[in-house]
Amino acid sequence: MDSVEKWAGKERREMLQLLQEGTEALYALVAGIDDAEAARKPSGGGWSVLDCLEHVAVTEGALFAGIRNATRAEAPRVNPEREAKIRDRALNRERLIAAPEIVVPGSRFANPNQALLNFAAARAETVRWVETFADDPRCWVTTHPMVRTPVNCWEMLLMIALHPKRHAEQIRTVISGQ
Repeated sequence: MDSVEKWAGKERREMLQLLQEGTEALYALVAGIDDAEAARKPSGGGWSVLDCLEHVAVTEGALFAGIRNATRAEAPRVNPEREAKIRDRALNRERLIAAPEIVVPGSRFANPNQALLNFAAARAETVRWVETFADDPRCWVTTHPMVRTPVNCWEMLLMIALHPKRHAEQIRTVISGQ
């Protein structure tokens, strides 16, 4: 089975599942949260729920822009170690990762609903791309602001898919007051 066939089958389904899980994790935590609670900063400092939602929405669009600007490599660029590291680090809240300045929350949205609408639009674009892209995403390379070497679009999609789950855990902590 060649790489395009894998993408057309199992890998595409896996990525769509990861994208769905990330979306559901985020929405489940903020369902019913009011604007005042969403804007409340944790007592020990850090991001509010609204800050987290803004960050996730803006990051989705920024990372997907990298995919839109990707260029085709001559052959797939497969890096199983980096893929494993992305999967591990994306969901590990014990290891803090400083956000690049471009995606640091800056009061872009007045309330959680605006942030979620922005996220939903960006996520829909990502999902459409995954559903329709006909080539192997590992053959397409782009840049990521936090990775020194080019990343392939599969790696970028992993980051996009897992990112909301990471911040869903952060939101859980903020809501619980821990």
